[in-house]
Amino acid sequence: MVAVAISTVTLTGVNLHTRFHSSRFSSHSKRSSSTIRCQAVNGDKKKQSSSSSSRNVFDNASNLLTNLLSGGSLGNMPIAEGAVTDLFDRPLFFSLYDWFLEHGSVYKLAFGPKAFVVVSDPIVARHILRENAFSYDKGVLADILEPIMGKGLIPADLETWKQRRRVIAPGFHTSYLEAMVKLFTSCSERTVLKIDKLLEGEGYSGQKSIELDLEAEFSNLALDIIGLGVFNYDFGSVTNESPVIKAVYGTLFEAEHRSTFYIPYWKFPLARWIVPRQRKFQDDLKVINTCLDGLIRNAKESREETDVEKLQQRDYSNLKDASLLRFLVDMRGVDVDDRQLRDDLMTMLIAGHETTAAVLTWAVFLLAQNPDKMKKAQAEVDSVLGTGKPTFELLKKLQYIRLIVVEALRLYPQPPLLIRRSLKSDVLPGGHKGDKDGYTIPAGTDVFISVSTNICDTLFYGI
Repeated sequence: MVAVAISTVTLTGVNLHTRFHSSRFSSHSKRSSSTIRCQAVNGDKKKQSSSSSSRNVFDNASNLLTNLLSGGSLGNMPIAEGAVTDLFDRPLFFSLYDWFLEHGSVYKLAFGPKAFVVVSDPIVARHILRENAFSYDKGVLADILEPIMGKGLIPADLETWKQRRRVIAPGFHTSYLEAMVKLFTSCSERTVLKIDKLLEGEGYSGQKSIELDLEAEFSNLALDIIGLGVFNYDFGSVTNESPVIKAVYGTLFEAEHRSTFYIPYWKFPLARWIVPRQRKFQDDLKVINTCLDGLIRNAKESREETDVEKLQQRDYSNLKDASLLRFLVDMRGVDVDDRQLRDDLMTMLIAGHETTAAVLTWAVFLLAQNPDKMKKAQAEVDSVLGTGKPTFELLKKLQYIRLIVVEALRLYPQPPLLIRRSLKSDVLPGGHKGDKDGYTIPAGTDVFISVSTNICDTLFYGI
């Protein structure tokens, strides 16, 4: 939890890691005055130099495939030809912003046989997401995530999403949230204790710095919270590496691989048995599914079916199992399908922890760059929480902390991209620097909506 972490250490900071996967922290040996400093973790320059030639070959091959396979231009829509290294050298949304400055708010981006229309304009985004929502589905996103999440909330089509959201939403009631605050606190204390031990141990090891991958630490924290809050299962990932957690990360790596690879070879019938990484992916899914199936089976065996109103009136502060799974299983009038439950729970497990960890990482990074804001945040935590533990009502009073999280979401939105696919021909508004008559796109066009560019560009918001 941000408030607990902020009240524990002092952060002063400078640069950002190139890949945004980790930050290095230095602390002085005296625990009472420990200062942690964010700084970049740069790779070996010689290694970077030696790999440049191979990258050029890779990029040339990419451009050749682009010219041969990605199709012609969409009318007079600008084209940004991406190099493969644009996907790996830095976060994609940085490259998308550069291309936005060069080509405007609507352009075609091609990587080998893959081509996308990139939208970086709130008016065009509204046209797709609101005014013509039924003319688009989730396209590539569903293609990549459906093998993992099935018909869960993220890859689901609109009708399935509406149905599942109506079922799940009542579970997030006030009594449940109040109970979850205690859970957030206990899980966060594990992370704080772990960092404290690292800082205390540093003084005796003779080292001048310690190194923490903040994204990994926050991912472990989020996984533990989701495990207990959603499944009533303690992964213990802050202190241990369980097979389930290793499998979760394995599926995420595979999803990332599929989103950037040229040819969907995994769709070939024998790939899951012949290709080593696909065999590992199937093994990872089996580990996660076995865990989730067991949790669902145990919950259903102890089912106490009742009405939604009575479920929401339970004393969640004293329940042995206050999880969302328990709520969904006990909800009367809902046909609890094991497969759909598995898909919903898998979605929360896989997607929920990653976005949470990213927001926390960026929030701490931003505070590290703004020491005066860090002090103000610490002062609010000390004033509101004192030496006691957070409660649901006290958290509502942490208004400055809330604004920090909201600003982190504005600057580094999660997810930074929304993905859609046109179900029929459409005419997109031209947007900034675009054709006043707009651009016609055919059915089957994949669209990237760059949320980070929409929210952060001064052209649209003047800040």
